[in-house]
Amino acid sequence: MQYRPEPLRERDKYRGRRRVPSPPRSRYVGVVTSALVGAGIVALGAGAAVPDQKADANALDGIDTVSQATLDRAVAADAASRSDSGDGLKSSVSAAPDAWLLPLRDYAFSSPFGARWGKLHAGVDLAIKEGTVYSAVHGGKVILAQWYGGYGYCIMIDHGNGLVTVYGHSAQLLVKQGDTVKAGQPIGIVGSTGHSTGPHLHLEIHVNGKAQDPVPWFKQHGVDLKLQMESVY
Repeated sequence: MQYRPEPLRERDKYRGRRRVPSPPRSRYVGVVTSALVGAGIVALGAGAAVPDQKADANALDGIDTVSQATLDRAVAADAASRSDSGDGLKSSVSAAPDAWLLPLRDYAFSSPFGARWGKLHAGVDLAIKEGTVYSAVHGGKVILAQWYGGYGYCIMIDHGNGLVTVYGHSAQLLVKQGDTVKAGQPIGIVGSTGHSTGPHLHLEIHVNGKAQDPVPWFKQHGVDLKLQMESVY
């Protein structure tokens, strides 16, 4: 059988012990006062250790202020770090000869490749407000930058290996024939020139002189025109 000690009766709890007398009231007040003064000195010391922080009569408020200031500085440093790394990524992307990118963002995919009004619509339409800047989807050489019939102000870029992209209905052209451009470089401004019913960018991809459906072709090269997503190669 497991031994269990018998509980002490109330009157036996203090048998054989000396009762410690209560300290005088004046001594108690002195101890409490000393504790409060000590806490105040510690709080002041903590405040002095943090630069540019205003003293606060309430110790808890002071701690909250310091914590928030530290958090704000950390967030600012993280934002700066992200900005620097983002700029570095853009530079790397622009310099990469094999990068394929979206020409712009936040557009509405308004018209697909295929037959329209009895003839081939040889590209896709990306509707967005007039005045939006668009960029080259890939590095190459500008072989046309002018008014081009129903395309309005148009740009064509030769990317080599039989690949040519076409950008139509621009309000303004930012490059000229003969220029060499990089992926992601601004080349024009969205408009509604030529045969157009509203501001949008008309985008085509030609392979060995034949227009291809840009949606599956770009997707194979890491760019999803419908989901507006891209992968850098």
